Amino acid sequence: MPACKAHSSWDELHVSNQTTMDYHTGDAEKAIPWTAPPPAAGSSPAAAMRLRMRAFAKDRFAKRVKLVGLACLVFIVYAQWTQITSSSSSSTAVLPSAHLSAEKLQEDLQVCAKLRSKPTDPIGLGRERNARYIDGHRPTLIKNATVWVGEPKAGTSPQDARKGKGYEWITADVLLEHGLIKKVERSISKTSVSADTLVFDAQGRQLTTGIIDMHSHGGVDNQPQLWGFEDTNEMSSDITPYVRSIDGLDPNDYQLQVIKSGGVTTSLVLPGSGNNIGGEAFVIKHAIGKADGRNETSATDMLADPERTWRYIKMACGENPKRVYGKIGEHGPVSRLGESWVFRHAFEQAARLVQEQDDWCSVAEARGVEQQSTYLPQDLEWETLGAVLRGHVHVNTHCYTIPDLEAFVDHTNEFKFPIRAFHHAHQTFLVPEILKRAWGDTPPASALFADNMFYKAEASVGSEYAGRILYEAGLTPIYVSDNPVLNAQHVVFEAAKAFGYGLPYHAALASVTTAPAERLGLGERLGKVKPGYDADIVVWDSDPMSVGATPVQVWIDGTAQFEDAFELDKSRSGPIGPENIAAAAAPATAEEPTVARDVVFYGVRKSFLDDSEHHHQTAASDDKGDVVVVVRDGKITCTGTCEAELSALTKQDSSSYTTVRLSNGHITRPFTAFGAAIGLNAIDAEKDTDNGGSPETPFSRAVDGLALGSDKLRVAHRYGVTRAISAPRYDGLGTHQGTSVGFRTGGTGRDTTAAEPGVVFAEDAAVHYTLDHEAKSGSKSISNAVGALRRKLLEAVAAKAGKAKKDDDKESSEDPFSEAAYLQKVVAGDLALAVTVHSADGIASLLRLKKTVDEAIAKSSRTTTKIRLAIIGGAEAHLVASHLAAADVGVVLAPLNSYRSTWDQRRALVGAPLNNGTAVERLVAAGVTTAVGLEEDWLVRDMALLAGIASRNSGGVISEKAALELVGGNVYKMLGLDGGKEQQQESVSEFVVFEGSPLEVGSRVRAVAAGLGKVDVYEYEEEL
Repeated sequence: MPACKAHSSWDELHVSNQTTMDYHTGDAEKAIPWTAPPPAAGSSPAAAMRLRMRAFAKDRFAKRVKLVGLACLVFIVYAQWTQITSSSSSSTAVLPSAHLSAEKLQEDLQVCAKLRSKPTDPIGLGRERNARYIDGHRPTLIKNATVWVGEPKAGTSPQDARKGKGYEWITADVLLEHGLIKKVERSISKTSVSADTLVFDAQGRQLTTGIIDMHSHGGVDNQPQLWGFEDTNEMSSDITPYVRSIDGLDPNDYQLQVIKSGGVTTSLVLPGSGNNIGGEAFVIKHAIGKADGRNETSATDMLADPERTWRYIKMACGENPKRVYGKIGEHGPVSRLGESWVFRHAFEQAARLVQEQDDWCSVAEARGVEQQSTYLPQDLEWETLGAVLRGHVHVNTHCYTIPDLEAFVDHTNEFKFPIRAFHHAHQTFLVPEILKRAWGDTPPASALFADNMFYKAEASVGSEYAGRILYEAGLTPIYVSDNPVLNAQHVVFEAAKAFGYGLPYHAALASVTTAPAERLGLGERLGKVKPGYDADIVVWDSDPMSVGATPVQVWIDGTAQFEDAFELDKSRSGPIGPENIAAAAAPATAEEPTVARDVVFYGVRKSFLDDSEHHHQTAASDDKGDVVVVVRDGKITCTGTCEAELSALTKQDSSSYTTVRLSNGHITRPFTAFGAAIGLNAIDAEKDTDNGGSPETPFSRAVDGLALGSDKLRVAHRYGVTRAISAPRYDGLGTHQGTSVGFRTGGTGRDTTAAEPGVVFAEDAAVHYTLDHEAKSGSKSISNAVGALRRKLLEAVAAKAGKAKKDDDKESSEDPFSEAAYLQKVVAGDLALAVTVHSADGIASLLRLKKTVDEAIAKSSRTTTKIRLAIIGGAEAHLVASHLAAADVGVVLAPLNSYRSTWDQRRALVGAPLNNGTAVERLVAAGVTTAVGLEEDWLVRDMALLAGIASRNSGGVISEKAALELVGGNVYKMLGLDGGKEQQQESVSEFVVFEGSPLEVGSRVRAVAAGLGKVDVYEYEEEL
């Protein structure tokens, strides 16, 4: 192609075509046409003609050359295009993807479709069988049940439903078949079901859907706690979205069965909160292995949704991650500022992966996957977080404080992903509008405890009324266990307490049923008693919102879970609602009381005060059974009609006394907190607010570290806990070493100090030691710890008898506040010995120790004095109940109902339907002086309710009056304290007045007198 070379460049073509366009300017009007030069002067016409002909010929030649050039150019372009297209279509040509697997590319293309699709909640109605159903399981017909469906009657408006209208308990039968609820009808005839159908007569008891715990670590944080089975947190990195709780879920964890015995059929098992991003969570059902109707003992077999429609992830803000990972100068985060960066950086990596995947998928779908030169970008480290940004993963985030909440809401808007719930969420009630700013269609729920507070700085700002406040703000409260922080067996009790604190009845029941089901994306299958829903059912022995409510039987996927369920002996009662639903919701209390000296209480229905203590004349009550209680100068002076006292008061100025009118008044003695650290710290985990431990010099006096005026103590006083006996802790909570102090919690308010007269009623209440598993941290072994205590006591016996002592003991024996001096008081019978121990064998060792020391006392002093021993903890005390009674050794159960959280509690009774009874009724029945202690200080709000549980579930063993002594007088009996001389005076100066029974959910403290000459009267606001 030599002719084509003359015009092979674009510059040359540009010059030759100036006849039509000025390519420098782009202006067509400035184009100059090419013309032949004029003929020379004096030339002949012929010559001129020849010149014109040559010019014409030259012009024609130039035009031909241009045409040829254009043709060459067109040819070159055509040839190149043909070569490209032919190579792309040729079967023998090399493609960009020739070195890649065609099969893998096609798989990647299919992944693109999954990435771009978004899950929707799986539908229940229309299924013939549950995917979890196991062939061969027989249908079940539950007859004569009182059913809570979980939604209002048809036609109820959303506005009315929000207020609780349309909800009711109905009388119905329920048919379970193929793992589904098939029918809920007024009467289902036995002849209408298959012959092999099992029939269960509910006998009118309450029936609900299974309880759903939306925050649990059951199975990854095994009980009893052992390092070998601790898999809650992956601590190798702060950001671990790639780990999965199911990979550490142990189906053999007995706690999973304990949880189910409380009616919990479904749990969201989360990684822990040590990491800002902790990993994937999984929803499980508590049917495990063949004994519970499954084919195998498998974590996968426990998945609530075998199709895995939705995925779940755990994140955490605030103190936990910065404490765990914050190492100044090494790595972070060390602050909330750093945490926000860590979050944003992680989301940025995930967003980059999402964008790369979307770009790859767009090209592959437009041009064909065979044109790709790489596989679909995938990164296992960021895949889960990428799925979060795509809306495939439900986000659950542990956040307490306003800064945590607001920062995370900002993250949701920056990276455009929704959040299903904030967990712990103590301060969400303060900022409902911030929650409503979160990205997505629905603001996050608040997954709360009812009243578990004070344990760390983040939990020091909270309210028992948070659920009600959130609900009235249009948000969703959900109650959870954070098992094993709380025993998930009793997560329904958290909802019941929330009801007592004012959350409407229907919302309280929803908080552990329909609300978590919806937030898990399983609201069309779980949480209601309707046809098409999974057959997860609980029949209760009493209203689930009442004290001590316990399952009679539990079904999961239509299969009964307890073959030989123990049923508590209880009097039958109907449900609280619907007619009492609105009335039962308690309004909030005023923060500060009104202080009065003279008070008249009208409408007292029941008194738990001993009649022998009333020395003033009383008269019969009125026709309603109500009595009047008159208080003068902080002391009860009359109970009855009290005409004379009322007449005297009415002669005074009405402003000089306070009138309190009750509709269902109850009066009792105050409660005593024993076994925790109340009064020795304000916030458990903050060392600056704490008396601290003492492992180097373990023995000390609590009175020397007493610090009053804290929120803990004000709350305790407000809930009728006017006294506390607290000992210094040796190591962690629940460990004791030294002498305890007895003091009043209320005093004179926030500015109270231990110098106030009457605040301290026992400078040294008892001598404390710890012999549980924690003791090994200081004594190397339990046997060493028991041996050391025996040796010290025998030396005290010898010292008391005047025997020679070792030289190195001489100096300490001269100190009246030394350990040796106090142990001499123990062997003299002047002070009780209180030992923290849970193991039955540890208790047996102490009983042998007591016998040895008692024999030594008798031998050395020829007296019958015996040491006074009390056990604190006592989870396995029921195993040696008769021995304790014979030795006159009392037990302070802390907690009331152990859930085997440590190795030395592994034989504890967890109650019905798994066990026949619990430790408290076994001990009381055996004649052991028994009390209820606090393993954590936040329980001060619940002491009356704990007594209520003990009474309600004891089968008549523990009366209401005896139950109140469990949280009051029995502690003084076993420690040999008088309980306050004021109680033996001619009038009662310490008492608590309740609206409603103190042993029932929803009762309210109306007045507290702590023996200081005044009465604190609490008013309640009908509207928050």
